[in-house]
Amino acid sequence: MALAEVIQSWARCQPDRVALRCAGQETSWRRLWNRIERASARLVAQWGIAPGERVAYLGQNSAEELILLFALARMGAILVPLNYRLAEQEWLQQLAHSGARVLVVDRVFAPAGGALGRLGGLTVHAAEALIAEPCVERPRFEVQPGDRPVLLVYTSGTTGRPKGVLHHQDGLLWNAAASIAAHDLVAEDHVLTALPLFHVGGLCIQTIPALMAGACVSLHARFDAGQWLLAVRQTRPSLSLMVPATLRAVIEHPDFAGSSLDSLRLLMAGSSTIALPLLEAFHARGIPVGQVYGATETGPVSIVLRAPDAKRKAGFAGWNALHTEVRLLDADQLPVARGEVGEIWIRGRNLAQGYWNDPDQGGFQNGWFRSGDLAREDEEGCYEVVGRAKDMIISGGENIYPAELESILAEHPDVLDAAVVGLEDARWGESPVAAIVLRAGAAADPAAILAALEGRIARFKHPRHVVFVHALPKNAMGKVQKQDLAVHLKNRLWPSGEPV
Repeated sequence: MALAEVIQSWARCQPDRVALRCAGQETSWRRLWNRIERASARLVAQWGIAPGERVAYLGQNSAEELILLFALARMGAILVPLNYRLAEQEWLQQLAHSGARVLVVDRVFAPAGGALGRLGGLTVHAAEALIAEPCVERPRFEVQPGDRPVLLVYTSGTTGRPKGVLHHQDGLLWNAAASIAAHDLVAEDHVLTALPLFHVGGLCIQTIPALMAGACVSLHARFDAGQWLLAVRQTRPSLSLMVPATLRAVIEHPDFAGSSLDSLRLLMAGSSTIALPLLEAFHARGIPVGQVYGATETGPVSIVLRAPDAKRKAGFAGWNALHTEVRLLDADQLPVARGEVGEIWIRGRNLAQGYWNDPDQGGFQNGWFRSGDLAREDEEGCYEVVGRAKDMIISGGENIYPAELESILAEHPDVLDAAVVGLEDARWGESPVAAIVLRAGAAADPAAILAALEGRIARFKHPRHVVFVHALPKNAMGKVQKQDLAVHLKNRLWPSGEPV
């Protein structure tokens, strides 16, 4: 079955149940399918979209964005969701690279859309026009084969120039199946989505899988900790997805302690590593926090920590998801022994087709995706991610994994946020340097920070320097931009040049 036809099936099975809550409106399954049909007709008859074409969307989370995705899937066209936090030049680069000639914008980004239309030679349409009355004639569509591409998502660019990752309908459906199994998703569930849909985390970990399972989705335009807590109290969702930055924002919010969270049977966190204090704050409230590990290229549901193991294995990424295979390989692409660190390789039917218009297919090799992340497997076969290969610090010939240090530093009562990078060292080759964001009122005392590591981790792994910063540079999904951080720390420590 193709992607959009799943929505049609639920519209037949439960037409009057709520499928989507967004911007104060409830949309039934029948109405959702009717809007997808109307949007499909408009895309073809009025906007002239043909199979294989790319249609970009710039805006905050909206019902129209989801409707656009399913309507494009019906005709075999491709959605290109743009990160609304980027600069104009970055949007233009992605629009040009994708070859999109039509841009759909919401009201917030209408001025930016007008400028992009003029500069990029694009036809720009308002998102609300997609489903506006009067309804045009509804053309018939042949069900598209599952190998037809449907989603072109640009990576966050943490390892260089963002690449366009091309996903097909079958891949999204297999990813949904893996997610449904990971969450034990059923039609009676209610998912609260506040992460951005321009990323596969917000779109594909819970939102699409929930709709595929017939569950209700409440969609926030963008994340706000206070609004998230209010929604949990008032609408009582059973599931939601976070990243470390949003977990922290909710915990730090003044309403956290007094908010009822008992409707949540599970929180999932989309990240490779999560500081234990963030998990423990929710566990103390009786809310298990599971984990989904993956990448834009992998669907992203690849390794999951499910609810039954969330507390027992806190800090671990979990086990391979349904229909996926995981290997840990060394630099020679040979399997590592259990307990040893190796690079994560992933294979599964939810993997992307590859990179759009890019001869360098990077980590795609013989049906596997080479993640660039490092992990070890414990005696139960549970994976613990220790960092990215490019972030690993080699000091005096010893390997140091920043995630191990960051996890301990995050437990310090004075530390709000922490990141560790390797900087050039004349004696050791590289040395770890810790960047610390302090809590309000805390003293900037490097010795007190480093004391937290004593007896917890080998002395050769301890940071040689502690630098206090106001904030860590992060991308839209809360991942620290370590290349930018390393440059900043180097300039802070040795403004006149290389270390001595």
